[in-house]
Amino acid sequence: QMSDHLAQLRRQLEIFKTTTMKLAVALACLPAAAAFVAPAPPAAGVQMSETKADLEALAKQCNPAVGFWDPLGCLNFDFWKLGQEGTIGYLRHAEI
Repeated sequence: QMSDHLAQLRRQLEIFKTTTMKLAVALACLPAAAAFVAPAPPAAGVQMSETKADLEALAKQCNPAVGFWDPLGCLNFDFWKLGQEGTIGYLRHAEI
């Protein structure tokens, strides 16, 4: 009875080893397979507004009820001497 139990454990261990080895080989092949996949096409062009006037027009287009809303006047500032476009880019990046 003990030897049957040991034999069963050995079979289970061999199955585990085989399964683990197959998984390791499959995972090792994944990066190589990705090299043969064509790169994804660039996303459809999304135009980003860069100036305060562009943002005001976009705000009215997206939500005419509210329109452009900048209560702190942040777009009038020049963060780190980046200029208006740089300040807008910084604020957008910080928002994300």
